Amino acid sequence: MLLREAFLRELKLQNRSQHTIDSYQRDLIAFAGFYLQRGGDERGNAEAFDQWSDVDAAAIRDFVAERMTQGISARTLSRQLSALRSLFDFLLEMERISLNPARGIRAPKQPKPLPKSLDVDWTQQLLDQPLRGWMDVRDQAIFELLYSAGLRVAECAELDLKPGLAELGDGWVRVLGKGQKVRLAPVGSKALLALKNWLDIRQEHAAENEAAVFVGRGGKRLGIRSIQQRLDRRALMAGLPTKMSPHRFRHACATHVLESSGDLRGVQEMLGHANLSTTQIYTKLDMQHLAKVYDQAHPRAKKPR
Repeated sequence: MLLREAFLRELKLQNRSQHTIDSYQRDLIAFAGFYLQRGGDERGNAEAFDQWSDVDAAAIRDFVAERMTQGISARTLSRQLSALRSLFDFLLEMERISLNPARGIRAPKQPKPLPKSLDVDWTQQLLDQPLRGWMDVRDQAIFELLYSAGLRVAECAELDLKPGLAELGDGWVRVLGKGQKVRLAPVGSKALLALKNWLDIRQEHAAENEAAVFVGRGGKRLGIRSIQQRLDRRALMAGLPTKMSPHRFRHACATHVLESSGDLRGVQEMLGHANLSTTQIYTKLDMQHLAKVYDQAHPRAKKPR
């Protein structure tokens, strides 16, 4: 029996999923094919390869380098290296090798996905819906605040009347962010008006001594899940052709401010990011926006019809 087959059988005995076993099999055969070609044996049978004790770390690094030049994703490379490490660990236990050549080799870091934002038109379409009841008035204040101040949904849900709204008259809300860090977040005129409209009727719906700014049917603090559900309802009313989440308001706020001002440091402070590198992801969104505008507007960039 081939060593690879013995290894895959062991995975099955460990109740590993069939999906993982099939993926590891493909990954190991792919490496074997590369290894044979690297050694000049282009006609070698990768599926019958069994010389795993000859494989060294240099061969595995070359494999990773070649896969990167082929555009293989970091996620796939990470899984392929996991397959190799697991196989060599198995061979170590069998005493077929004396060290694991894949042990110190890591896949490149996976790029963080760009946050999904909303364009200005869709944002206005979402916020400019008719308000038919007290919960719509409350929701309007929540959504305007998420967009205006770039709050995390948890920061919005946990916002208290005091000290949260102590500086509202000056256009600020005081929020408790990640790492228990307090910051002042700006509130624009539309959000101020929406908050005023809600605060005018809040006492009619809040339980006695409830500290939360936003409350639900029972008069207690409104939860994150409820905010998501109300946003789903609003997006449906607005006819938006996209899935919404409260966090997209935060991304929209950051993106639209950066597009208009170019002030990355200001956006960092507004969002409460500890490191500027976290905020810099919005420069990529800004460049995507610029590229889109360029493609649509520049006479020499338009594609022929």
